[in-house]
Amino acid sequence: MPLGLRGKKKGKSKDTKTLVEGEAPLARGRGGSDDYDEEVVGARAGTAAAPARRQGPIRLVFHTQLAHGSPTGRVEGFASVRELYAKIAGAFHIAPSEIMFCTLNTHKIDMDKLLGVQIGLEDFIFAHVKGIKKEVEVFKSEDSLGLTITDNGNGCAFIKRIKAGSLIDQIKVICVGDHIESINGKSVVGCRHYEVAKTLKDLEKGHTFMLKLIEPMKSFDMIEPRSKGGSLPEGKIFRGRETLRLRSKGPATVEEMPSDVEETATKKVDDLLEMYMGIRDLELAATMVEAGKGKNSPDEFAVAIDEALGDFAFPDEFVFDVWGAIGDAMRGRL
Repeated sequence: MPLGLRGKKKGKSKDTKTLVEGEAPLARGRGGSDDYDEEVVGARAGTAAAPARRQGPIRLVFHTQLAHGSPTGRVEGFASVRELYAKIAGAFHIAPSEIMFCTLNTHKIDMDKLLGVQIGLEDFIFAHVKGIKKEVEVFKSEDSLGLTITDNGNGCAFIKRIKAGSLIDQIKVICVGDHIESINGKSVVGCRHYEVAKTLKDLEKGHTFMLKLIEPMKSFDMIEPRSKGGSLPEGKIFRGRETLRLRSKGPATVEEMPSDVEETATKKVDDLLEMYMGIRDLELAATMVEAGKGKNSPDEFAVAIDEALGDFAFPDEFVFDVWGAIGDAMRGRL
């Protein structure tokens, strides 16, 4: 989930307080951390999308179920991911801390369909809750464990990707979707994903460490071969004509989905993030594409990146390559 970035969006969009509290006819949505390699610490995600224009206030209602099976509930009146988790928990009479992550339009542990900060107005939300606990002893024989960590924006960091052939890939009890509860007896509950990534990176090579993990609860029909996750969807990054954009600071807004050109540029910038920093982060990539709009030179773009992304320290060659990728996309060269 994005961390409160300094970049401000241009244009007008509707404040969710009006949308969810209005008395106009009900709009029913069918109703989902950016992620950090354990070798890369300090990256943060932002938001970027063109705002939509809507006529009149409406109430947004999403349908939801527990991924392992439950009746269908309804959630509305939320303006952040944290508030959404609280609403889902209330619908099923569980604690918000029991929800590990949510997926959109599938009950499966599909890391390509994680709920982030963008929810299509017709999306159905599936909440994955804590299941079996497990302890795993790992000998760190290599510098890299092969993990990519993300979090749900509500205090739960979990495994988004396991690199094929990596050290962790050889330990079959560790799976994509597992919540990392503690490392060597130190609780990391409530830590952001980049903090968990740093803790794992700082573990000394040639020593054994202990992981306490919690896997998502599964129904019998969901038990299937372990997934490594991590393949990027070939379709559009954000689906649906309009989406609800959740923010860590400020109100949520209803916005139009990015254009095809913006999606192409975002995917290319995401590739560059992996090449330079070892992370996949579509929200961060989208923020950089947004920062590039209206800029006429790499220097102007670099200043915009500094203003929008705060404490990032991107190398000059990375910023230059991102500038080039955005320009190529806008000119139809990608």
